Amino acid sequence: MKMLKFKRFITTAVILLAAYLLQSTVFSHLELAGIKPNLLLIVTAAFGFMRGPKEGMWIGLAAGLLLDVQCGDIIGFYGLIYLLVGALNGLFEQLFFDEDIKLPLFLITLSEFLYGIVIYFLMFLLKSDFKFPYYLGRIIVPELIYTIMVTLIVYPLILWVNHKLEAEEKRSASKFV
Repeated sequence: MKMLKFKRFITTAVILLAAYLLQSTVFSHLELAGIKPNLLLIVTAAFGFMRGPKEGMWIGLAAGLLLDVQCGDIIGFYGLIYLLVGALNGLFEQLFFDEDIKLPLFLITLSEFLYGIVIYFLMFLLKSDFKFPYYLGRIIVPELIYTIMVTLIVYPLILWVNHKLEAEEKRSASKFV
């Protein structure tokens, strides 16, 4: 059983690291009007509602700390935001059904929108930058649309990996019964 937990941990870490590397390298070259999708938010939200608030929080914290190391002025700023995203998405674990993409798409959309609002509030509004309509129209909404388009490709891959891990865990659990 410990081996399966270790395998899940390693698989999740590889997915998180791959999302981080893709977001910071490949998608920085695929920017549209200076906007790139938020792959780390997709991974955090997906694991949150697939695995629950506790795992969503840990993955969110790791994703946020990766961003903090790369581009944060304050270590823990993005870590806290992503931790909250993972925890809040984890609250919907009971409503999550694998075959229905509407809830994951809605939750990732809502997470991306709230993420943009929080970033605006904490990074711009507190510095007396009151250009919210500009920020909403030029950054939040375009990033939201781009993230949704990428979610339609990335989310099924994350779901497939989660299915494989859960199937292996069920096979292992049935051997002990």
